[in-house]
Amino acid sequence: MSIMNQRPKTRTPNSPHSSSSFSSSPSSNIKTLTLASKMGQKSIVKPTLATVFVLLACYAFFNTFIYPNPSKFDEPSLRFDSEENVLKSSGNSASVKVYMYDLPRKFTYGVIESYAMARGGLKAPVEDVTKLTYPGNQHPAEWYLFLDMIRANRDGSPVIRVLDPEEADLFYVPFFSSLSLVVNPIRQASVIGDGPIYSDEEMQDGLIEWLEEQVYWKRNNGRDHVIICQDPNALYKAVDRVKNGVLLVSDFGRLGRDQASLVKDVILPYSHRISTFNGDIGIENRKSLLFFMGNRYRKEGGKIRDLLFQVLENEEDVIIKHGAQSRESRRMASQGMHSSKFCLHPAGDTPSACRLFDAIVSLCVPVIVSDYIELPFENVIDYKKIAVFVDTNSAVKQGYLVKLLRKVSKERILEFQQELKKGRALIRKDWEEALSICSVLGHGLIHMKLKFPDHLRVAIDKEALISRLYMRNWDPTKGGGGMRFLLWQGIVR
Repeated sequence: MSIMNQRPKTRTPNSPHSSSSFSSSPSSNIKTLTLASKMGQKSIVKPTLATVFVLLACYAFFNTFIYPNPSKFDEPSLRFDSEENVLKSSGNSASVKVYMYDLPRKFTYGVIESYAMARGGLKAPVEDVTKLTYPGNQHPAEWYLFLDMIRANRDGSPVIRVLDPEEADLFYVPFFSSLSLVVNPIRQASVIGDGPIYSDEEMQDGLIEWLEEQVYWKRNNGRDHVIICQDPNALYKAVDRVKNGVLLVSDFGRLGRDQASLVKDVILPYSHRISTFNGDIGIENRKSLLFFMGNRYRKEGGKIRDLLFQVLENEEDVIIKHGAQSRESRRMASQGMHSSKFCLHPAGDTPSACRLFDAIVSLCVPVIVSDYIELPFENVIDYKKIAVFVDTNSAVKQGYLVKLLRKVSKERILEFQQELKKGRALIRKDWEEALSICSVLGHGLIHMKLKFPDHLRVAIDKEALISRLYMRNWDPTKGGGGMRFLLWQGIVR
């Protein structure tokens, strides 16, 4: 297992009255010019493709969330490479052309079938696997992206699916890696035979063996391939052999520095697991100041949870409970989040968790205590407007957190809630991964079309990292701050 990839990003939100995003940095501009001089003619390609990506992301955002088509995720029954499923470019050169591999069935619908059999939902394999339903969980990105890529009607999509791999900008590998990880229940059901009926490790080995035989994988050593491993443990055995690709992940907590990059990889949102709050903004019915429910004892960065329990469990109007995942705990969490002003989001075994997105759909202002967290779509969502960031060293001081939150005015909380209400459309359960489809593929296109030599790609990775790692110096009860501090943390690619 790779060591935790700790990328210090101490965040504190900017002034609640500030509408600006990130301040520019003269040092960053100088660095950019230096890189540009090294890249020569290739430097022209980078801003051009970046512009294309921004347009694609904006186009995808408005068409997916502002004017969504409810039928876009209808259950498919067509073959992966059916001509009916492919929208020809029709002269739209700005679109990203994607070739989706027609993987052996065992890597896609076969995983769903194995899950159902291991859990007692099926007694025998089915004839038409396309009728199987992907089970609900917090890592469904692989399913939503798969459905989008095989849908027959691709009108309005900025992603063009091509049947000829020679036309492709990117290659999508639709292995259900997160579901494969959890096919076998922790406590084995009564099944025929002496052991588990499924091996995730064998599936990973089989996928790599299949991939490494493909001509287009060999051509760029997988650099132009998109692979989803949203669960932090997904593809744990094989990740070192697919690390050159564009990885779609929840965070970098269990990825080594030589496996993941803020430039080439994309952070995906979790699926929220509790009910959406459908009421109006307001604090009259939110009697609790701060709410948390979850496992108290976690490994690695999650050890912060026990310290937070110690300093918060006796505080007035703070509800902090230890509890494992279950239907009843989700019901209690829904009730708690819907009746609290702030919801605590500490690190777990990895820096991220679905709790953040549960808080967003609850209009409960997230209080993020996770120094190494990376958030999805930071180029689209201004998290300063919807969350409070507190560094771990301050958060575990007795009385610090509650004192900070009690100083936040009613008006400021309402502003947070208003922004949360706008932003939660991005993670609505039926649409939560749709933006990632365009964002991911456009992002990957920029990186892959450049095809820089490795020594230049290292420089580009570092430049992008400088622009992403910043401090937000802000006390939510005061104004000011907003200075970006450049933090240098090397990425080896």
